[in-house]
Amino acid sequence: MFPSEPTDCPYYLVSRSTLVVTAALRRALDAAEVEAVRPAYLGVLLCLWREDGLKVVDLGRRAGLEPSTMTGLLDRMERDGLVVRTDDPHDRRALCIRLTEQGRRVQGPVTEVVDRTLAEMFAGVSESEVEDLKRTLRQVLANAQAQGGP
Repeated sequence: MFPSEPTDCPYYLVSRSTLVVTAALRRALDAAEVEAVRPAYLGVLLCLWREDGLKVVDLGRRAGLEPSTMTGLLDRMERDGLVVRTDDPHDRRALCIRLTEQGRRVQGPVTEVVDRTLAEMFAGVSESEVEDLKRTLRQVLANAQAQGGP
């Protein structure tokens, strides 16, 4: 049965939480003077900080983003001086995404901001509850992908 109250609806809770946490991250990144980094960039940056020089298709897959989303996101990240597109030396049809010096330099400050902001957002939530939430959200994502979602 469809919930009568918004706060009883999982979709409402997930979407509102996403909006609130994203806004908090945006404010915190601006305050830390890493305003070139937007919350939308975090999935791509996390992947590149782990392994720089990924092909666009591999980066999108690891970041969980559709190719159409990747194009615009990479355009903005390139404009903001965080990444560059380079030719793949092994496949002339493919492009690789590499961090710029600025993209590498912001890793420390961005990591601190994200850690601090998430700690504030999850205050009062135990570590095991956070792990349960992550496991649940991973299952929701897997279910959506099994249904043909992104």
